[in-house]
Amino acid sequence: MSQTKDIRDAVESELSFDPLVDDADISVKNINGDVALNGTVPSYPRYLEAAAAARRVGGVKKVQNHLEVVLSAEDYRDDAALTTAANNALAGNVTVPAGAEATGKDGNVTLTGTVSYGTERTAAEQAVTYLTGVRNVRDDIEISIDADPVDVTSYVQDALDRSSLILDDSDVTVETSGNTVTLTGHVRTFAEHDAVIDAAWMATGVYDVHDDLYVTG
Repeated sequence: MSQTKDIRDAVESELSFDPLVDDADISVKNINGDVALNGTVPSYPRYLEAAAAARRVGGVKKVQNHLEVVLSAEDYRDDAALTTAANNALAGNVTVPAGAEATGKDGNVTLTGTVSYGTERTAAEQAVTYLTGVRNVRDDIEISIDADPVDVTSYVQDALDRSSLILDDSDVTVETSGNTVTLTGHVRTFAEHDAVIDAAWMATGVYDVHDDLYVTG
């Protein structure tokens, strides 16, 4: 059996195995570890979980999530109701600062405003992800905190060195342009990939992270 079929079958099995995924209308394509998910799912959390399930499979190097969220009539919220629900969720989350705001349109939630840390930006996105009526989340929140770019490089590298998921001989390289971090190099799995990205976002003074990592599978 070819590796292409092996990986596709394994991804399909993982989608079927994961109770948080509705795989009834999902099709999987694989070309040398580059996996594409096509079809529809009934909610945004299931959209995210389908991609997460595919990333867990050995040999998968990249996941392209082309799934469309098709809400049921019961889950639909008009723009005003979705906007109110999203802003209430932000206000009710103690890890989200007052600078974050949400706007809902056709099921798409856009987050705007200014926060101090990448972790606050992530918290805002997670606060609205599981709301009924959400088809997609766009995070346009800006990060603003005074930090010397030289220090940013050191902060990110130190965070990577502390991570238990990243090998001591890792070739991951941290480069900064202003307060934007670019990560390059090789990681073995998506778990390691996500650990690198998360560590970079947690560092003080990081405004944006460019992901140029290569997952070897």
